[in-house]
Formats: sequence, structure tokens, C-alpha cells
Amino acid sequence: MDPRTDRDFSGRSVVVTGGTKGIGFVVATAFLQAGADVMVCGRHTPATLPHHAGRTASFRATDVRDPSDAAGLIDDTVAAHGGLDVLVNNAGGSPDADAATVSPRFVEKILALNLLGPFYAAQAANSVMQANPEGGSIINIGSVSAHDPQPGTAAYSAAKAGLLVLTKALALEWAPAVRINHITTGLIRTESAASVYGDDGGAAVINTLPMGRMAVPDDIANACLFLASRWASYVNGADLAVHGGGEYPARYVATHSGARDRSVTLEGVR
Repeated sequence: MDPRTDRDFSGRSVVVTGGTKGIGFVVATAFLQAGADVMVCGRHTPATLPHHAGRTASFRATDVRDPSDAAGLIDDTVAAHGGLDVLVNNAGGSPDADAATVSPRFVEKILALNLLGPFYAAQAANSVMQANPEGGSIINIGSVSAHDPQPGTAAYSAAKAGLLVLTKALALEWAPAVRINHITTGLIRTESAASVYGDDGGAAVINTLPMGRMAVPDDIANACLFLASRWASYVNGADLAVHGGGEYPARYVATHSGARDRSVTLEGVR
């Protein structure tokens, strides 16, 4: 298998939910660079769409929490691109919230965005991909919160844990035509997440990471390209951890203060 052609997605159709900013924007751009026709969605029209070498992603205003809207996204992609080969369920997220006082409406919205939305989109995508000669690939973007929840993330962590199990369940039902995999993301440096990492630019946080740096969106995009490629033709129901080894245990950090000062700059990191 030639890696030079294996990352060529020319003639293939890709949907990236939440692909108008942050990680999704970079994932969509990576598929454009690889030659794919890309559809992105969000609830509002963005100022800038993913683009590369004169090619720009298509856009559809979509609320993936609405089953009919999620299905419409897939239908419109098929109409625009002639089919669908890859779905990246990237839309998600949540602000921190106190589980003791959070409202039922908040919990419902977080579960809908992070668990139900991916299911609705996947269900619609599967109905198209099952008829494809080469099937299709669905990639769910998850979080370390599914494995190691933090205070303030009860609803979000529960939803992401559900997404991980949903991935494994659908992988059993929809194979062999459709492969479904999950990416466990760790700490990722994006503009919207900058405030989460503290006033020091994340220096203290970096010292808790074995790789000596946070992930950048390109790390997730590369994982998506792999899972959607022929290199991963027998990878199904997998949980690919893209978190640099996780974080050092709290007891280690507490007893080795200042010992982990080998962080690297993000200059040139891809």
C-alpha cells in the first residue's frame, strides 16, 4: 500500500460537524488538502470557511441536535457531492457547571449536543454508506472526560462516555460496510480553550503532560485522516487515544513540583 496515494481523498465526500471553527475547521481543511469534497455545518454562518488551494468547503446551517436537521445535512451533502464516504462527528463541548445546581434544561442540551447529535448524524450517514461499493467511515470525536471526569463536567463526561460506548455498539451493528471509530482527545490548544489553561499560557498544565506540550488541532486531523483511510480498513470500534500519554497522576505532580520542566514550544509542531 502506497502512503502517497492512500492519503489521496480525491472524489470522496466528507462531512465535518462543527467544522467552522477550532478542531473541526482544521480537520475539514486537512480533508480538503487531501482532495476531498467537504461539507461543514454549524448553527451560524461563519465569516470564513475551511479552504485550500482555491477549494472551499460547502456549508449548511444545521443544528445536529434536531434529528430531521441532521438528516437534512446528510441529504444535502449527497445532493451536492454525489455521495458520502466519511462523517466526522466533531460538534460538541460544554461550559463547566455545578452538578448540584445545574438546570435540567442545561443537562438535556449537553446530552443532546454531545451524544444524541452524533447518533442522529451517524444514523443518517449509515443509510447512505451501506449502499456504497466501499462502504464508509464514521469518526466520533470524544474526550478524556469519558475516562477521567473533572469537577464541573458531570453532564459532559456522561455524554462523552455514552459516545464512546455508542461507537462500540454501532461498530458491531453496521460492519462490515461501515467502520465506526472514536478518538479520545486530551488537552488541545485552541483559541476558544485558551482561558481554560490559566494566565500563564498553559505552562503549568504542560508540565503535567508526558509529551511536554498540549495537542494542536493538526494532531486530531491527522488521526481522522488515518481512521478514514485504507490504512485503517480493519480498524472498527476502536478508541484511538490522541492525548500524548494522558496526564501524570496528581500524587506524582504533587511530589515532583518543578521536576517536569521540559515543555517545548509549539513552533513547528505538526
